[in-house]
Amino acid sequence: MPKLPHSFKQTLSRAFCLSVTALCLSASSNAWALFADDDARKAILDLRKSLATTQMDLQNQIEKLKSENAELRGKVENLEKQGEDINTSQKTYYQDLDTRLGNFEPRTATIEGVSGTVQPGEKKAYDDALKAFQTGSLKKADEGFSAFATRYPKSPYLPLALFWSGNSKYANKDYAGAIAQLQSLIKRYPTHPRIPSAMLTLGNAQLESGNKVAAKKTFAEIISKYPDTEAAKDAQQLNAATK
Repeated sequence: MPKLPHSFKQTLSRAFCLSVTALCLSASSNAWALFADDDARKAILDLRKSLATTQMDLQNQIEKLKSENAELRGKVENLEKQGEDINTSQKTYYQDLDTRLGNFEPRTATIEGVSGTVQPGEKKAYDDALKAFQTGSLKKADEGFSAFATRYPKSPYLPLALFWSGNSKYANKDYAGAIAQLQSLIKRYPTHPRIPSAMLTLGNAQLESGNKVAAKKTFAEIISKYPDTEAAKDAQQLNAATK
């Protein structure tokens, strides 16, 4: 076998060393790449885990706040109801107190635009007569209202007492008594809000008593003076039906 020159051996030796070095560097680079990928993957997993934990904590805090808000809302609603109950209780208490005081001492009152002094027991007398009328005890109602008018001639309830007394008499077919009572009311309290209704009952009483001329005159007056009232609508129908 021929002997290789020394320079060629050196060249081969250098080439071998370079190859080995290149292989080592390549292996080292691949290992580093794998190591870097593992760390990045681990970091991402850790970050995801951390985010999930944070989200869960936030969700728990939100649920806790919702629960606390619901509890506070319930307490506020309860307090509001208690306040309403207290106001209602106080209102009832003062109404009862006012009623009780009214049974023992005079007081000033305005009833449907009419002002005056209400004497002890006066309102009860009026209420009792009105209750009798509402339950159909017409004779008792008429007696109650007539007694009221005699006993309390300056009462702010007097116009109403005269109004209901006239209606009671009309319902009892005491047409003459109803006419006199209602005419007295209209004359004494011409601007009272019950006047249109009182005139309608008056016209009916006149009609039932056979005085058609007076009835038609009363109906026409209602239509003329109080055109926008329910009494005027009824008066128009009655006037048209009266021949």
